[in-house]
Amino acid sequence: MAMAVDSRRLTTRAAAEAYVGGVCFKLGPPRLIGAELEWLTARDDPARSRPDLGDIAAALGPHAPTSIAPSSPALSLPSGSAVTIEPGGQIELSSAPLSSAEDLCVALAADEAVLRRLLRAAGITVRSHAADRSRQAERLLRLSRYRAMEERFDGIGPFGRLMMCNTAATQVSVDAGADPPEVAARWRLLHDAGPALLAAFACSPRLRGTPDGGWASQRMRTWLELDPDRTRPLHTADPIADYGRWALDVPLLCVTGGRGADSDGDWSAPPGATFADWIAGALDAEIDRRPDLADLDYHLTTLFPPIRAAGHLEVRYLDAQPGDLWRVPIAALAALLGDRDTVAEATAIAASTAGRWRDGAEFGLRDGELRRAASELLFLAAARSPRFEEELASAAERCCRGMTPAEEYHR
Repeated sequence: MAMAVDSRRLTTRAAAEAYVGGVCFKLGPPRLIGAELEWLTARDDPARSRPDLGDIAAALGPHAPTSIAPSSPALSLPSGSAVTIEPGGQIELSSAPLSSAEDLCVALAADEAVLRRLLRAAGITVRSHAADRSRQAERLLRLSRYRAMEERFDGIGPFGRLMMCNTAATQVSVDAGADPPEVAARWRLLHDAGPALLAAFACSPRLRGTPDGGWASQRMRTWLELDPDRTRPLHTADPIADYGRWALDVPLLCVTGGRGADSDGDWSAPPGATFADWIAGALDAEIDRRPDLADLDYHLTTLFPPIRAAGHLEVRYLDAQPGDLWRVPIAALAALLGDRDTVAEATAIAASTAGRWRDGAEFGLRDGELRRAASELLFLAAARSPRFEEELASAAERCCRGMTPAEEYHR
């Protein structure tokens, strides 16, 4: 009798790269958009201390994620958003994918109201700040994944722990594209426009624990500094092919289940070892098995570039916005990606500041070229978005004045 072959085992780098290209870029006419909104949380007391995760779980009831309530059914909120918890107690809403930015914003606003009401009843405040200005970084989630992350990032500098525990973002997800040329065009726009849009929505100038230096987005600073191999942007004309090559050469963050059969929750990976090394057998002395597709799937979740491919494209370079201004970057990206002609026009506008990620995070709208590109991109988005025209035009005018979202919001 012939022996069964494990079809999920990875034996060659070429097979792994092909798999990444297939799962990370799902082809089809772009029609859906989703978003994740994060907020800092605090107790309703003068110290504004971090809430206990058990109190958050009790407040959320059946909506609590299994990371803090293992037996929870983790039900979505009424408008379809799932609730998750970040390592420092930040709370996150992850929307269902919807067919328009308008529907998405309506659903998120409704679920945000429910979330705030549940937490308020338990004496927990949700704070619309992209960076924690007052509290030291403290990891509350004790999962093996986050312990391994903390250990790796602490070996590089202070920024990983700060990112994990003391920052919050607005993340937007869009379809990859109908075919490889459209994927490449949308990928290029999201990268080329990144520095200008990062500057347009930067509103985290203060973050406790950062080294000296004035930055428009201390949140994005943490991402740029914490682990460059894992977080650098991938500027490429062929993302479907090149994303897999890049992913396999990023050092392993962790090995799920530990390195060996006797491992007791230690998910740490051999220092400097890449997924490609693991496939090739270079880690046989340290890990008692070769990787399979589940390991590669997990490895992909430990990559944090500004635009991450996850079947769809995740835009990860936007600060959390004050109040309900999270609607504006969602509307802007939806409009700029609305059709191929608009993608091409926006890419041309963004060309002058493409690649200036560090400047976007550090100087923001204080930089004249970034301010001009941000304004022009938002004016274009306003012209292509009848539903959000007023809000986008207002954001463009704000950028012309060099004002941050927080400065405008609190005027």
